[in-house]
Amino acid sequence: MIPVIDLFAGPGGLGEGFSALHDRKENPIFKIGLSIEKHPIAHETLMLRSFFRQFSRKEVPEEYYDHLRGRIDRQTLYALFPNHAARASKEAWKAELGNPRATPLADIDKRIQEVLRGAEQWVLIGGPPCQAYSVAGRSRVLPVDRRDGTQNYEKDKRHFLYKAYLRILAAHAPSVFVMENVKGILSAKVGGKRIIDRLLSDLRHPSRATGESDENERLEYDIYPLANYDCEKNLFDDYSLSSPADYIVKCEEHLIPQARHRFILLGVRKDLCRRPSKLRNYEKKIDMWGVISDLPRLRSKLSREEDSGAAWVAAIRQLAQRKILNDSHIDPTVRSVVLTKLKGLSEKLTPGKSFLEMDLKSIVHNKWLHDSRIEGVCNHAARGHMDSDLWRYFVISCYGLVHGKSPGLSVLPHSLFPNHENVKAVRAEEMVFTDRFRVQVKHKPATTITSHIGKDGHYYIHPDPLQCRSLTVREAARLQTFPDNYFFAGPTTAQYKQVGNAVPPFLAKQIAAIVHGLLVQGS
Repeated sequence: MIPVIDLFAGPGGLGEGFSALHDRKENPIFKIGLSIEKHPIAHETLMLRSFFRQFSRKEVPEEYYDHLRGRIDRQTLYALFPNHAARASKEAWKAELGNPRATPLADIDKRIQEVLRGAEQWVLIGGPPCQAYSVAGRSRVLPVDRRDGTQNYEKDKRHFLYKAYLRILAAHAPSVFVMENVKGILSAKVGGKRIIDRLLSDLRHPSRATGESDENERLEYDIYPLANYDCEKNLFDDYSLSSPADYIVKCEEHLIPQARHRFILLGVRKDLCRRPSKLRNYEKKIDMWGVISDLPRLRSKLSREEDSGAAWVAAIRQLAQRKILNDSHIDPTVRSVVLTKLKGLSEKLTPGKSFLEMDLKSIVHNKWLHDSRIEGVCNHAARGHMDSDLWRYFVISCYGLVHGKSPGLSVLPHSLFPNHENVKAVRAEEMVFTDRFRVQVKHKPATTITSHIGKDGHYYIHPDPLQCRSLTVREAARLQTFPDNYFFAGPTTAQYKQVGNAVPPFLAKQIAAIVHGLLVQGS
């Protein structure tokens, strides 16, 4: 198996895709030798998945599924299989990259060398934390005084966490590397200069960029976009002329049920004299409903009063009692659907829990997502919402059914506007964040699942008005193409964050196939 080292691994989405690639005899092609993550809860998820992979698919013990069902805790599970747990612990390392005081460079290099054992071919994957490059991340770090905001932004150490990645490239010279980040990296600047230009230059010449003079000082990489380049060019063509925008992968074009756009590049060591194929584009888009519609129907909880099915139905039906629907700004067709759906609300729905017993079978990606041995679904519990948000969710989801898109606030009854400084203006053209509430449309790919989903769920309203809630962790994980037997550790907010920050594993598997094809060229 070809060794893979995963940096800034998070819950392991990129590594999952590589480990899932098998040959025709169902033997794994890649082996995750080391995955490094500093966040303790994400590391718990990473460790548990590593434990799962220590067994062949047919040999995964029933006790693993008992853990998913909540029947045994993690410590008991690991104690029952100490050797497998020990190997998982060695593979999933809780360590902080880019901070030599916390994790000495010598320790990192030793771990990598132990994994590689002189392997001629191996792969480095991962990407530095992306918050500093995202548009939202930059807006959060900017206070009212823009000059101070710029200073704070440019001092943000997350800009240069890629140097930890770069140092490992320079010191260990992988055959191929894959780097992923948010598309905001294309516009991010420090000192008036685009980060992307420096990053691409550094990745081509990692030893020179790190200032280290060693046996790898002439190390050089060809950098390729995966989504948009001419693979018919010959080996002597200059791919450095590729537009930075060419490195943006649009996930919905690659069988992912989500319009997630990410910066992904592939580096090939120049002495290999090989070029990769590119990701295959698929005309057919996978709609979000096809991957979540089989999951148990849930209702949201009531966050500010005693919760029950009857109280939840009564709270939503106040929409009609409060005469919100008489507002002249509401579409008459939407009003009609709202009134009809209000009659269909059921007191029998539950808000779900950490594990629900049932038989599942998603419409698409069933073989990839489904595992009959679970005998149910985990990480599938609805969060609580205020009455006012329930009303907004209900009307907005009905609008989505009628118009096949999410409405801006300007088309909602004014009485449903949130009490927020950015939406106090009445006229639509004066509003800021007009899509502060967004329903996911059934027959389209979902919008980008981000870590923000852990905050309030307003951007991730379920398309079924009769459930009137935001997406659960499992629904978000399905949209990210995590298999159902992939368990997310920690409190619910931490689970959402892990899912939102990850690379979709099914996309990662497609990238892994490209990397494998490249490595076997000429063999």
